[in-house]
Amino acid sequence: MSLATLLIPREKWLALLQVARLDRPIGSLLLLWPTLCALWMAAGALPSLHLIFVFTMGTLLTRSAGCIANDLADRNFDGHVKRTAQRPLATGRVRPVEAMGFMVFLLTLALALVLTTNLSTLLWAIGAVLVAGVYPLLKRVTHLPQVGLGIAFSFGIPMAYAAQGAPIGIESGLLFLANLSWVIAYDTCYAMVDRDDDLKVGIRSTAILFGDLDRVIVAALQALTVMLLYLLGKQLEFTWHYQVTLGIIALLFIYQQGLIWTRQRDRCFSAFLNNQWVGAVLFLSVLTQF
Repeated sequence: MSLATLLIPREKWLALLQVARLDRPIGSLLLLWPTLCALWMAAGALPSLHLIFVFTMGTLLTRSAGCIANDLADRNFDGHVKRTAQRPLATGRVRPVEAMGFMVFLLTLALALVLTTNLSTLLWAIGAVLVAGVYPLLKRVTHLPQVGLGIAFSFGIPMAYAAQGAPIGIESGLLFLANLSWVIAYDTCYAMVDRDDDLKVGIRSTAILFGDLDRVIVAALQALTVMLLYLLGKQLEFTWHYQVTLGIIALLFIYQQGLIWTRQRDRCFSAFLNNQWVGAVLFLSVLTQF
């Protein structure tokens, strides 16, 4: 039996892992794919194994810490929302002080990773943590928390360029904007799952803001994502394989539109989950260019 097990019961560890979403990797993948794309683009070749490790593990750690911050902010609301009612903080299986301690631990590990890069990357990382910390509060004051999440989920792009010592210019800007529009689109699908419950408890989201136009606006955001990715490929002079990839991504977006058409909770959640394949296809396409 390990020392950690002696100090913290197994059930508590499992609950802490759930708060950090370490049992649900979808969010980490959605954050990881565009970050790795940026890392390869900034290097113009295979990045060092050191940076691949730093950004892969850093993505996992910071996303998990962000989930804890989100649940701490929402612990008094989650119990009234069907999808989140059984979260450990909402049910009391994890106390706020325990969750905060675990969050600090994860952020400390992430900081240790960033310190192996350079000062510019560290400064971008500080900005990313600040934005991620503000995000959970946005749903109290604006119907655009998905924009905040999109910005937070896009910080890995300039961080990757900074870590490679590459200039942050048009290419990184196009990828940042494409990722931003993509995040708003898929997180709106995610918010459509909770829309009825959110209206009751006073949580705001783009799903509520868009109303009956939700599907149309999500489609517009998806089209914008494809257009920005196309411009990115032109800027980097990517080969025809990349254009084929954009066609596959467009088909995945059309499939997602079919899923959200009836606005049923489960189908909207499936549309959200499908975006892990959008990111994977994009990364594999970028990977083949170098």
